Amino acid sequence: MSAPNNSMVYLSPWKKWATIILCLLAVIYAAPNVVSPSITKPLSEKYSKWVPVHPINLGLDLQGGSSLLLGIDVNVAMRDRMNSMLDTLRRELQNERVGYIGLEARPTGAAFTLRNPEDASKLAAIVRNVDRELSSNVGDDGRVTLTLSDTAQLTYRQQIVDQSIEIVRRRVDESGTKEPIIQRSGADRILLQLPGVSDPQQVKRLLGQTAKMTFHLVDEAATMSGATNVPPGFIALPDRDNPAMRVVVNRQPSLFGEALVTASAGQSQTGQAAVHFTFNSAGARKFAQITRENVNQQFAIVLDGKVLTAPNINEPITGGSGQITGNFTMQSANELAMLLRSGALPAPLQVLEERTVGPGLGKDAVDAGKISGVIGFALVVLWMFVSYGRFGIYANIALSFNLIMIFALFSILGVTLTLPGIAAIILTIGMAVDANVLVYERIREEIRLGRTPLSAVDAGYSRAMPSVIDSNLTTIIAGIILFFLGSGPIKGFAVALTLGIITTLFSAIMITRLMVLHYLRVAKPQTLNI
Repeated sequence: MSAPNNSMVYLSPWKKWATIILCLLAVIYAAPNVVSPSITKPLSEKYSKWVPVHPINLGLDLQGGSSLLLGIDVNVAMRDRMNSMLDTLRRELQNERVGYIGLEARPTGAAFTLRNPEDASKLAAIVRNVDRELSSNVGDDGRVTLTLSDTAQLTYRQQIVDQSIEIVRRRVDESGTKEPIIQRSGADRILLQLPGVSDPQQVKRLLGQTAKMTFHLVDEAATMSGATNVPPGFIALPDRDNPAMRVVVNRQPSLFGEALVTASAGQSQTGQAAVHFTFNSAGARKFAQITRENVNQQFAIVLDGKVLTAPNINEPITGGSGQITGNFTMQSANELAMLLRSGALPAPLQVLEERTVGPGLGKDAVDAGKISGVIGFALVVLWMFVSYGRFGIYANIALSFNLIMIFALFSILGVTLTLPGIAAIILTIGMAVDANVLVYERIREEIRLGRTPLSAVDAGYSRAMPSVIDSNLTTIIAGIILFFLGSGPIKGFAVALTLGIITTLFSAIMITRLMVLHYLRVAKPQTLNI
């Protein structure tokens, strides 16, 4: 007896083999979660492109660790932007020969007074060249107020937070911390979770440095005089190794650390620990020009307002690379190189809250999840077997592969499993057989109507499938909404639930049907004991 190609009791050969291959791949990718690493690691090293190396990542609530709530001092970044804007404004006013007095920065703009109120006509073009987001207001007495628009302020603040999150991610990854969870919390905070890290002091030390590097020309005469008389346009900065000593440098940096592309720890020609760096092409050209024009002058390398070193320029440096020396150890040199590679934070970070979760609490949660999962799985398996006999066994086998696929997807996608994720998996166990129950009950109805086994199975799948898809699709939509609107544990629950529903649909539509059809083709039963 044959069925038409569009029948629900017909599976093309490629669909059969695709289902079997996917099931085998799921077993392979889920294996590291249950098989000893001594077995999976050699296979991973030999077949690294195909076999996963790591099992599922456990979240902070399951394996313990540290949680840091970081506050971003956005106002500092805004003040830096206003100060930079002031430098540009001074140059533009000088270029246009506009006299002014009392130029001062404000949190969201600047203010000054025109010496000649008639110069107000030139302001529009000057302000536009400085920053197109600035608006100007000129009083009758020549008092000028520049204000950054509300939209520009909001956009800039969001950029600061986004950039801070990315820099934090780079630094934490470079420090060797495994699978950190980094996400925005509120308008100007970052939640950093470090699973398995009981002492986050190293991470806090790395995040406590802004790592803003600049390069300045040095006023040697003012420095030698003890920085008692700092010329206009210069600033006295402390030496990192000798805070009591002041180095007088040009207030305006000659080069910024953003031009660096690589930084690594090494040794200087004298055998001391040093940091070697390389500029990008634009930075290399600028660096070569600076060293060519300032031979026999000191060139200071400044990090977070402290002078790391101020070597003398003996000759033009055209290779686009250099080194930072000082009282470094190899560890401190490595840390500095890592900070330079990850980039400078746009604003300082402060640890607002620190929590440590012990591994014992996480172990209790894992054990409780295992017990509840096993009990739930056993009850579902027993109920399906008692209710549907042979067909219940098929549903139970599909349920087993469903769980295997969930763990395989977690491993492949690098999903971090949390306690809400375990709850979602347990919920999926109960929901996974719903599709089979709908199909089996429909098959029972068709048998009561006098259909043959093959016809009853065909009608059962074809008529129950719209309900199966609709019910699971609504759950997927709910999971997607939870993911985008929720945060933290809610996202973990949503991810686990959505992946579970996707594997549930595959196991019900493909795996169970494949076994049922194989039974019908081989045994050719005259009646169905369902």
